[in-house]
Amino acid sequence: MKRQYVRDLAEGCRVDCVLALRAKEVRSTRTGEAYLALELADRTGRIAGVMFRPDADAQRIPVSSVARVRGVVTTFRGTTRVSVESLVAVTDWDAADLLPSAHRDRTEMVAELRALIRGVSDPDLVRLLRTVFGDRGFFRRFARCPGAQEHHHAYIGGLLEHTVSVATLCRDLSRLYPAVDADLLLAGALLHDIGKVDELSCATQIEYTDEGRLVGHVVLGDRRLRDAIAKAGLPEKTALRLSHLVLSHHGELEWGAPKRPSSVEALVLHHADNLDAKTNGFLEAAAAAARVEEGWTDATNLFRRPLYAPRAAEDDRWHPATEDDQYLARGA
Repeated sequence: MKRQYVRDLAEGCRVDCVLALRAKEVRSTRTGEAYLALELADRTGRIAGVMFRPDADAQRIPVSSVARVRGVVTTFRGTTRVSVESLVAVTDWDAADLLPSAHRDRTEMVAELRALIRGVSDPDLVRLLRTVFGDRGFFRRFARCPGAQEHHHAYIGGLLEHTVSVATLCRDLSRLYPAVDADLLLAGALLHDIGKVDELSCATQIEYTDEGRLVGHVVLGDRRLRDAIAKAGLPEKTALRLSHLVLSHHGELEWGAPKRPSSVEALVLHHADNLDAKTNGFLEAAAAAARVEEGWTDATNLFRRPLYAPRAAEDDRWHPATEDDQYLARGA
């Protein structure tokens, strides 16, 4: 584990640590002298960097590489940045230092996912779920995959966390509405984002694959689903209804859904998916503001507006009196 993180870098701080190179551009000063404009990052955040008179080796380091960065933190026109003195590519680094991870324990989430699968009673859907999640290679990628590039569940294990949350919401909602096909809805919730395994990559940063950019996880997920359906021998009517859930879970065409929800199960899945994504995005933005003791976020978030980020919950909430409180109140 490295000892220096982006979140700890303040003006005047000496920097000597391993960081991911998120972006790099060769620019020129007013006098025509070349310099590198950089974006550096680790699991705690991002920071700008500038390197004047870069050597040839520094200029050759490709974006998405990992480098040992030496320099000092400075401020220029209100922006905190690292004035880089040395930039050297490294091959020995720990991904856990560079990419944020899910807040919940992965073993616990895997156990919850398996319990949710066991909650499906339809034998055809059980067979399908086992075909998908029983593929060890796929499941390793699924359990590590982020839920998105940014805004919500944008961390290692985010897809697993999001899937468990959405499936739990759908399971509970189906109990409120008897007309909903509970097994179909739960299976759809468990499978709705499997295409993200093909859409996103996460070596030194979360990036879209070519497939992700050109096709997108909704269609990629339906392709994976159709392959699994062929292996599991799902009845065509069930397969069609399940495919609709995957294709319509974004809700609206302008949000990336090839089809809008046309079944009650698809409608419930869309809203459960949207609720979990939006809530996680809100909480992540608020937590970032709270870490720097700000009561509001800025507008660079999923909602494109400042969000209320109250102080730590214990500051203002009412708590029942303890025995010690009662003892003190009596003036003892």
